[in-house]
Amino acid sequence: MKREELIKKWLDNELNPQELEAFKKLEDYGDLVKLSDNVQHFKAPEYNSETELQSVLQKIDSSKSNNRSWLKPLVGIAAVLTIFFGVRYYSSTLDTEINTIASEKTSVELPDASNATLNALSSLKFNNNRWTNKREVRLEGEAFFKVAKGSKFDVITEDGIVSVLGTEFNVKQRDNLFEVVCYEGLVGVVHGNNTIKLKPGDIYTILDGKLIAKEKETQNAPSWLSNESYFKSMPFKEVVAEFERQYNVTITSESIDTTLLFTGNFKHNDMDLALKSITLPLNLKYSLKNDSTIVLSSE
Repeated sequence: MKREELIKKWLDNELNPQELEAFKKLEDYGDLVKLSDNVQHFKAPEYNSETELQSVLQKIDSSKSNNRSWLKPLVGIAAVLTIFFGVRYYSSTLDTEINTIASEKTSVELPDASNATLNALSSLKFNNNRWTNKREVRLEGEAFFKVAKGSKFDVITEDGIVSVLGTEFNVKQRDNLFEVVCYEGLVGVVHGNNTIKLKPGDIYTILDGKLIAKEKETQNAPSWLSNESYFKSMPFKEVVAEFERQYNVTITSESIDTTLLFTGNFKHNDMDLALKSITLPLNLKYSLKNDSTIVLSSE
């Protein structure tokens, strides 16, 4: 591994035992450790590594005629400083991103001990370094949040922003569907020019650009956390899309009316039973084209 790569991984605390031994064998190992200890006491402002390196090298060049013996150690220090501050600044701007694939769910602990559980085919981004100043995540897909009390917590999606101080809620943003369900506390939703406050049990649903009225939620958590998808008067196309996400399959449904409203549920751990659960209520039949394709048709 190159010297620069070892230094970068050391600064990020990512060295494995073998790499750590290689790092300790670097000629300037002691100087690097001392430099790191000294700069821990201050935080660098926005830093342009290339500009600073050129500046240091120019100063070195101008002093060559006076004392050439300074050149080698100064170049080494300049390089270390450039790498150190460059990596620190670059790392501070990086977002942490968590993604789930089809049929996968995962839980994420956020920097303040808040928790987010992602449903299948979802993405969550946040910046750990800026968290104390701005509790903010970006969501694509669906997630259930348990937010620790504190400053405002924002969930930003393409369709709207959900803001809370400390509560439990579910956000779903899929294609033409945007839905927020409040399970505890108070949830603020900004959608277009509208700002809505949700109390426990309240549901805010936008489907194909239209506000959909729904009865209050009576459960204390979304059903998908228990490996079950539940729908009440939802277009069948939404049921099909969720089925595809949970089982990592493709469903062909051109021969049926997917705008029909569906009320029911399907489990995520038994595909044959799940297929019966979504087809029997609408008098549909299904056939397996191959391991990953299912064809739906009318009886």
